Amino acid sequence: MTEKAGLARSGWGQGCCVGDYNNDGWNDLFVSYYGQNALYRNNGNGTFTEVTKEAGLIQPKLRWNSGCAFLDYDRDGHVDLFVGNYINFDVKTAPAPEDAGCAYKGITVACGPPGLEGGKNILYHNNGDGTFTDVSEKAGMWSSIGTYALSVAAGDIDGDGWPDIYVANDSMPATFYQNQKDGTFRDVAIEAGIAYSPDGKPQAGMGVSLGDFNRDGFMDIVKTNFAGDTDSLYMNLGDGTFEDHTYLSGLGVNTRYLGWGVGFVDIDNDGWLDILISNGHVYPEVDGTPIDAPYAEHKYLYRNLRNGQFEEVTKEGGPGITTPAPARGCAFGDYDNDGDMDVVVNCINAMPQLLRCDSTWKRNWIKIRLVGTKSNRTGIGAQLRLTAQVDPKALKPMLLIDEVRSGGSYYSQNDFRLHFGLDQAAKVDLLEIHWPSGTVDTLKNLDANKLYVIQEGGKILKTQAMDGFSKKS
Repeated sequence: MTEKAGLARSGWGQGCCVGDYNNDGWNDLFVSYYGQNALYRNNGNGTFTEVTKEAGLIQPKLRWNSGCAFLDYDRDGHVDLFVGNYINFDVKTAPAPEDAGCAYKGITVACGPPGLEGGKNILYHNNGDGTFTDVSEKAGMWSSIGTYALSVAAGDIDGDGWPDIYVANDSMPATFYQNQKDGTFRDVAIEAGIAYSPDGKPQAGMGVSLGDFNRDGFMDIVKTNFAGDTDSLYMNLGDGTFEDHTYLSGLGVNTRYLGWGVGFVDIDNDGWLDILISNGHVYPEVDGTPIDAPYAEHKYLYRNLRNGQFEEVTKEGGPGITTPAPARGCAFGDYDNDGDMDVVVNCINAMPQLLRCDSTWKRNWIKIRLVGTKSNRTGIGAQLRLTAQVDPKALKPMLLIDEVRSGGSYYSQNDFRLHFGLDQAAKVDLLEIHWPSGTVDTLKNLDANKLYVIQEGGKILKTQAMDGFSKKS
């Protein structure tokens, strides 16, 4: 149905992100490419129309575009667009992989980016009339150039109510564009403690996800990295700085595989965010060699132990987790509407995977979908804070936070319906929605195990019990 939907195109597609750029109530699709990107306007009837040129998004020169995200960086009610750029590269002059003269552990391979000129990240401002304007230079995007940008996470990382941008860079320090609230950004990754590894070295960052893994009310960061290195976990201290918790949390035990897509996701609905990572080597040549790292690799699944630490439970995750695959991006959402989170994984030179979560836990949950009015229609950038009483004897209720985001993981887009595991809590006592417009809505006593569609202003447009649409075998 790709062609019928108006989405058929040949080319070196890279990443995707979703957002309602024209606020018509239908989510639109942006796809990044090596070459010209594509913006597809949702026609509201199951089809799309490419409007890249009409929207002012045609690029003046060849670029290797990478991760992307819609965000309303100036909070004017219209989602803007950030597009990462990898390297300045021309296939007409690039050497063939076998002629490149590069080696990985003694194997001749295509060269990586070090030594090549890095690309410049792009920020487009939404003019509110269906068009965008490139504001990259004046917004401060080019204060950090040549960084080999891959994946992007956009959200209120420092907790000041304004969306920031974190970029995982390949073979370079990560970039943290902190929103200065005046239309400009400043890279403060080094000051914030989220640029390097624990020993102060740049890493080959691949994917990134935001979430509050320790339930202290602040957004933490998990980042995947190249083989031979650990993945990274940064704990938000709430004062604009982070502490590297990779080893303290237990994520430092694995260095064999090459991580790509990643997500903070509550797999078991206990109210604590777990971590899933998709892996796959970049060099097919490693197969059939003594190197202890195959091209197709299994995923990592880490269970949150509720004490700041994780344990690897990959083997318990079933064949969807343990079966090797040349995985890249992964996106999260409850595709069968049964109350637990599923995963779709994109693989390179192989079929994609749809991983259905067949949970046996008798735990509750709630889902929230937002509809903006003053804010952008999809509610991108809105932060939700909810409290629920799991144990009547507990001194404090459970506090959960999340944010509506575009993009993330590795070149992927998650479900816009925010999912919260509630453990044994039968209801949400209090839900606060902090909209990008500055509006704060408060709702009380929301029953568990339902989807709520909530309009800015606090009106519940729809309540739906979700029991799944297919029987599990």
